[in-house]
Order: sequence, then C-alpha cells, then structure tokens
Amino acid sequence: MSRTEKVAVVTGAARGIGRRVAIELAGRGYAVAANDLEAPEATLGELRRAGAEALALPGDVASEAAVRGMAAAVREAFGRVDVLVNNAGISLIKPAEATTPAEWRRVMEVNLTGPFLMCRYFGWVMLEQRSGSIVNVSSVAGLLGISDRAAYNASKHGLIGLTRTLAAEWGGRGVRVNAVCPGWVKTEMDQEDQAGGGYTDADITGRTPMGRFATPEDVATAVVFLADPGQSGYVNGHTLSVDGGWYADGSWESLRRRKQAL
Repeated sequence: MSRTEKVAVVTGAARGIGRRVAIELAGRGYAVAANDLEAPEATLGELRRAGAEALALPGDVASEAAVRGMAAAVREAFGRVDVLVNNAGISLIKPAEATTPAEWRRVMEVNLTGPFLMCRYFGWVMLEQRSGSIVNVSSVAGLLGISDRAAYNASKHGLIGLTRTLAAEWGGRGVRVNAVCPGWVKTEMDQEDQAGGGYTDADITGRTPMGRFATPEDVATAVVFLADPGQSGYVNGHTLSVDGGWYADGSWESLRRRKQAL
C-alpha cells in the first residue's frame, strides 16, 4: 500500500457504530484499518468502493499478541497512525449476584483491557509522531449505574478513567484522548440484548428526553468531531454524551413523558 497522510484505526468495525465510524472517516480522506474478530469484509468493501485505502485487522483486542500484530501491520502498510477509535465491546445483561467471575473477566478484557492495549501499542506510534487523536467509545453506562449490568457498567466507567489519565499523560506530547458516551443506539447489539427480554423500545424512548434511540450516524459524527484536530484541537480528556439528554435528565417518568407530549 502507498503511504498516506491520514490513517485511522477503528476496532469493532464489522457492524453498528464501528462500521459507521470507519465509513465517515474514509469520507474525510482517511485510510482506514478496520478491526474485528474476523476481517470485516463488508465494511472493507464499502470503504474501497468509496475510494479509500483499507486494511483488514482481524483479531481479538483483548489479546496482546493480536494487538501487537495489528500495530505492526498498520505501521508496515501506512507508516503512521493519526486516529484510533476504540469501539469494540461486548454487553452482559445479568444481575450482579448471577454474574460469574469468568463472565466478568471477559467483559473487562474486551471493554477495558482491549482499549488499554490498543492505546499502548498505537499510542507509541502517535507519541513518536508527537501527534494523534484517540477516541474511546464508552457509554451512558460509564456515567450512571444501570441495573443488571455490573460488569458492563464497571468496564465503561473504567474506560472513562483510562481516557482521562491518558489525556493527562499524553496531551503535552501531542496526543489527545477523549471519549464519547452513547445512550441506547439502534444496532445489532441492541437487537441481541432486547431478544433476551430485558427491555423494549418503549423503555428507551420513554427514558430519553429526545424520545428516540441514537443512530450509528449520531455517534459517528461525534467521534469524527473529536478525532479531527481542526475541529477539536484543544479538546482533551473530555467525555461527550451522545444520549439524547439521558444523562442530563433527572425527571421522574410521568414528568418526562408529559414534557415529551407537549
């Protein structure tokens, strides 16, 4: 592959938010290295049809060996990395007392250790360049407690802590680190979670002041804003809620629904 001026790495790019982020970055002139457990062929095809350079990065972000290999592949293909979007994640809907240690560890490995490893290995490249932007996809569950999600909530709270710490350590060396905190997004993960009977569309739209789910495009637009030094060059260590007002609204349910109905 040719060397290019702007390179982005996106994890969990096979579907949902990650796929949309990869497409949005490609549309802004980035070469995109797209990660998922298996090569995200549909995403790669869409990127290439749009005229972008695209590289497959199959592998588990929770594996240090896999992440090390991804960083080497990007460096060999492009020679640099300008944006890292840590989007890969898994959910677990289960009461805390029923969550097994193995389930807890797997959620932490993917949702928190994975982003740490990606930041560590790709951060080295950015620190050498003295430039780069990392955007971690956390969640409104990283800001609030939500029942039956002990492992998921803890992992997303931890990701915000990692974001702020790296922003403090690396900001003076040219690397900005921020997070987005989506509310409920209408994706394949939402469909899978709802299939377990834990909640309905009405539960989410009734709790959200804007009265709807987020779309992958809503979140991708926020990610691209934080990634772009021309738009957010002095934003560092920030957590940007993309939740339709979920985190801001402390209203009780009947009051919220009355306001939605006006």
